[in-house]
Amino acid sequence: MKIVIAGYGLEGQSNYRYWAADSTEKITIADQKQPDSKLPYAADTIIGENAFDQLQDFDLVIRTAGLAPRKIITNGKIWSATNEFFDKCPAVIIGVTGSKGKGTTASLIASILKVAGKKVWLLGNIGVPSLDVLGQIKKNDIVVFELSSFQLWDLEKSPHTAVILYIEQEHLDVHYSMDDYVNAKSNITKYQSDSDVLIFNQSNQYAKSIAISSQAKTVGYPDENTAHVRDDSFYYGEQIICSIKALQLVGQHNLDNACAAIDAIWEFTINPQITEEGLSNFKGLQHRLQIVREFDGIRYIDDSYATTPGAAIAALRSFQESKVIILGGSSKGSDFSEIANELKMHDVNAILIGEESEKIATACKQVGFSNFEIVNYKSMEEIVKYARLLAKPNSVVLLSPACASFGMFKNYSDRGDQFTNAVNRLL
Repeated sequence: MKIVIAGYGLEGQSNYRYWAADSTEKITIADQKQPDSKLPYAADTIIGENAFDQLQDFDLVIRTAGLAPRKIITNGKIWSATNEFFDKCPAVIIGVTGSKGKGTTASLIASILKVAGKKVWLLGNIGVPSLDVLGQIKKNDIVVFELSSFQLWDLEKSPHTAVILYIEQEHLDVHYSMDDYVNAKSNITKYQSDSDVLIFNQSNQYAKSIAISSQAKTVGYPDENTAHVRDDSFYYGEQIICSIKALQLVGQHNLDNACAAIDAIWEFTINPQITEEGLSNFKGLQHRLQIVREFDGIRYIDDSYATTPGAAIAALRSFQESKVIILGGSSKGSDFSEIANELKMHDVNAILIGEESEKIATACKQVGFSNFEIVNYKSMEEIVKYARLLAKPNSVVLLSPACASFGMFKNYSDRGDQFTNAVNRLL
């Protein structure tokens, strides 16, 4: 069988290791640009701008997640690491998707199940590549898999438990349209049967539209019959679980994420003490509403992972104090009208950066929000110093950009790290 690995980043390298271990034929690596990592000596290569147009003669094309299937020209089968994992995994899989909150919700699910004594594998965009550990997973283990639209694009097998969080405009720089994006998300339940479970955000029109066509048992959250918050406590139906103070995360959106996690684990454990400990044990993911430092009466919050307007809106709603928010970055095709309207509801100054700054400014002007300024600083250190000047006593400086990071920064992690370093250098 002639196999080609299409895309040779971290996932592509994992794909090569996995298929090269069993293949008696030489495997080819294709990429549109020269990979940063050293190419295997034993591999053939197709490198260049039109690399993915030249795969007609291969029997199996293993695409990396971010590579759209439509960009591959081949007579063979297009496959992926996610498809391979789902096809071969012997354990129950809980899959989690949505525009934001995937990593947090998946981590909460894994944390609770670990306290319950389960052997849990947290995979997807978190931790090691899934194929690197596939051979270690046993039948009685549980896999919690964070699934992006890129991984779901051509998925041919759905997880036993599917979780669909809030969906909003995202990755429209890659997907043809919002319909294309939502259709990709819908594959998480496409192959479920009535013995499977779909948990969905019933306040979100896109999640609801997917749930309507599902064959699985559907559970909307939050719901008085299942997981919900009442009187500052988590409940499942009429059973009280614990105080919401057990959750070590800020924001209403994280209460919703916790409800989704509780619904997902209910099949495996219904012990309130276990659930409380699992919620409490998870302290949050890096660059998600992380408190960096409190200095001179100002709290600095790193929410660099907020790459959509909806995520930035959730961040704004997480703090009642006066705020300075840093918005902007590179384009993902987002509509900024909702966040512009949200800004009007807060005592906030907005610092606009990056290529999307003009688009955000236009949206602000259209709704009558004027407390913003486009800045052309060349470093995060300058941005942070300016935010400090704008911040009122006992306020919050919030990096929650609502945009991708490319341009000034390598990625959202680099952006958050530079913000953290700049904050910690303040004197």
